[in-house]
Amino acid sequence: MTTFEQTLLREVATLPESRQVDVLAFVRFLKISLPNEEKVREDFKDALEDARATAEKYDITQEDIEAEIRAVRDGK
Repeated sequence: MTTFEQTLLREVATLPESRQVDVLAFVRFLKISLPNEEKVREDFKDALEDARATAEKYDITQEDIEAEIRAVRDGK
């Protein structure tokens, strides 16, 4: 067991039982709210494919994109 885990257990042990339940609920919330790395990769891949399809559909080139970025950065 790591020092962190030991410290965490000691701290939780000093809480009233009702608050320990809150800690457990919060830990479980944190676990389920972690993004699934594979899902994030898949979502990114899908979004990139959609962006490329849109660019192709409207004949948007890389140069068009770079010009648009420059215009925004220049405040135009």
